[in-house]
Amino acid sequence: GMVSNWTKIPPPLFKKVVIVLIDALRDDFVFGSKGKQFMPYTTQVVEKGTSYSFIAEAKPPTVTMPRIKALMTGSIPGFIDVVVNLNSPALLDDNLIWQAKTAGKRIIFYGDDTWVKLFPKHFVEYDGTTSFFVSDFTEVDDNVTRHLDRVLKREDWDLLILHYLGLDHIGHVTGPNSPLVGPKLREMDNILKKIHISLLSKEEASLPNLLVVCGDHGMSETGSHGGSSEGEVHTPLLFISSAFEKRSAPLAQPEHVQQTDLASTLAIGLGLPISRNSVGNLILPVVGGKTMREQLRFVHLNGFQLSRLLQENTPAYEKDPGYEHFKIAEKSHGNWIKLYLEGNNSEILLNLGKKVLKQYLEALKTLSSSLSKQVAQYDMYSMMVGTVIIMEVLLLLLLSVPKALSKRAEFEVPLSPPLFSLLFYLMCLMLCAVHVIVCTSAESLCYFCSMSWLTAVGVMMLISALMCGILSAIAKIFENSRLPLKNPIVSSSQWSEIDVLILAGTVGHVLSLGASSFIEEEHQTWYFLINTLCLVLCQELCRNNFLLKECDPQHSTNVRQNFDSIGETSECKNIHIPTTSNSQLDKATPSSEFVKGSDKWISLATPWIILICCRLLRSLNQTGVQWAHRPDFGHWLT
Repeated sequence: GMVSNWTKIPPPLFKKVVIVLIDALRDDFVFGSKGKQFMPYTTQVVEKGTSYSFIAEAKPPTVTMPRIKALMTGSIPGFIDVVVNLNSPALLDDNLIWQAKTAGKRIIFYGDDTWVKLFPKHFVEYDGTTSFFVSDFTEVDDNVTRHLDRVLKREDWDLLILHYLGLDHIGHVTGPNSPLVGPKLREMDNILKKIHISLLSKEEASLPNLLVVCGDHGMSETGSHGGSSEGEVHTPLLFISSAFEKRSAPLAQPEHVQQTDLASTLAIGLGLPISRNSVGNLILPVVGGKTMREQLRFVHLNGFQLSRLLQENTPAYEKDPGYEHFKIAEKSHGNWIKLYLEGNNSEILLNLGKKVLKQYLEALKTLSSSLSKQVAQYDMYSMMVGTVIIMEVLLLLLLSVPKALSKRAEFEVPLSPPLFSLLFYLMCLMLCAVHVIVCTSAESLCYFCSMSWLTAVGVMMLISALMCGILSAIAKIFENSRLPLKNPIVSSSQWSEIDVLILAGTVGHVLSLGASSFIEEEHQTWYFLINTLCLVLCQELCRNNFLLKECDPQHSTNVRQNFDSIGETSECKNIHIPTTSNSQLDKATPSSEFVKGSDKWISLATPWIILICCRLLRSLNQTGVQWAHRPDFGHWLT
C-alpha cells in the first residue's frame, strides 16, 4: 500500500527474558558427556524440549569484559579491552541494555560486578559479586542464587540477568577435569530447572517467556582462558521457550553461530532497535515460528542496520559484495510484498518468500564478514613506526647502562656528531621516500599518514638521529676496548655479580609481564628479586670485609673499584695509582678504604635488616589473586 510501517520497530516476541551467563562454560560441558551426566534437565530440554541449541564462537581475547561487550553490543572488542578488563569503565557504545532501559523495560542483575561497572545506572535492582577471589567456589554463586526465589515470584521486571562465576574459579584453580566441576554443573542444572519451571508457570496466552543460557568464554585444558584454543572460544548458546516447536528427533551436532549474533537476536525478540555498531546476524530459528512476512521484515531490519554500518566505515561501500547482495534481496523483497498485497496466497508466494529469505541470509553473512574483517584490521604502519622508536630508545639506554650505573652516575648520549653526518641525511631521505610510498598506496586509513608532512619529517629525523646515536655509541665502545691499558688496576674493570643480577632481574621481570598469571602475582617476582639482591649484597660485603684482607692490595683495589663503579675505564684512564706501599695506596684511593669497627658491622647487618623488613611487609597485607583471601597481619591489626 501507500503507507509503510517498515520504519516502526516490530512488537516484542517475548514478555520476559532471563539470561543465565555461566562464566567459562565450555560447549562440551553441556553437549558432551559431562552434560549428560551432571546436567540431566538441561540435556532433556536440549534433546526433546522446546529449545534451539547452538555453539557460539567467541573472538579472542577470551576474557570476561570484552565478551560481555560482544554479547550486549554485537561488536568485536579490541585487545585494548584486556587492559581495562581489571577496572572496566562504563560502556558508552550503543548496546542492548541501554536500548531496553530507554524502551522502559525494567532490568534486574545479579552476579559479576563487571556488569555494574559497564552499566552503572541501567538496573532497577542489582547485587554485584567480585570475581577476584578465585578460591571461592561456593559463596560467589550462592550470593546470586539467594535472590532467585523472591525475584521469580515478582512481576515487576522484564529482563533478568544472572552471571555465575563459580565454574570459572574452579577452572582457574583445579582445571576443567577437576572432580569439583561435576557438582558445580549439577548446581547450575538445578538453577536452570527452577527458572524454566517458574517461567512456564507464569506464561500468558499473549506472549511467551524466553530463557537464554550462554557462556562468556570457555576454558583451556589447563583451566585458563584468554587465548584462541577451541576450548576457550566455543561456548553453548541455548534458547528455551514454549514459543518454539517441540523437538521430535534427537539433537544432531549444534549449528555454529557467532557470539555477536546474540545482541541482534535479543533486540528483535524484545522489540528493540539493533545496536548501531553490531556486526551480528539474526539467528533465524528463534523467529522461525512467525509468518513469512514477519521473518522477512526481521532480516531486512538486520540487513539495513549492517549496510548502514558499512556505509559509515567504508568509502567504496557500493562495491562490497554484501551490500550488492543486500540490494538484490531488497528488490526481490519488494516484488514479494506486491504479490502479497495483491492477495496471492499460493505455493508460488511461499517459495518466492523462502528464496528472498535465503538471499537476505547470504547478504547478512557477507556483510557481517566484511565488517568483522574491518574491525580486525590494525594500523600496522603506525604501529611499526612507534615500535622502531621505542626499540631505538631502549637500545640507546642499554648501551648507556655501564656509565649510568657507575659511581658518578653519568648519562651521555652522543647525538651531536651524528646529526651532522652524511648517514643521518641519507637515512632521512630514505625514510621519507618509504613514507611517501606507503601513504600513497595504502588502501585503509593510517594515523601516521594523516599527520602533516612537517610532523612526519620530524618523526623521520628523530628515527634517523636515534639510529646514528646508537651506531656512534657502539663505535665508541669498540674504540675504547681497543685502546692500550694505561692503568691495569682501573682499566681491567668488569661487570660485578650485582650489576649482572640487576640487569638480569630487570630483563626477567619485563619478560614475565607477557603472561597474565605473572601480572596477577607480580609482587612474588619482586619478593624474589629483592631477597636475591640482599643476599648477593651480603655475600659481596662479607667477601670484601673478611676474605680479601690478606689479598694483594692491587687485587683488593680492583675488587673495590668493581663494586663501586661499572665501566669506570673511560673516566679514570689518566689516574695513576702507585702500588709501592699500603700507605700510598690508601692515600690514592680514600673512597675505596675498607670500613672498620662499627661501620663494618652496620654495613654487614643492613641486608639482613632489609630482609626482615621485607618479610614483615609480606605478612602485613596479602595481595594478588591466589592468596588474597588468606589472613594476614593487617587483618589482625584491624
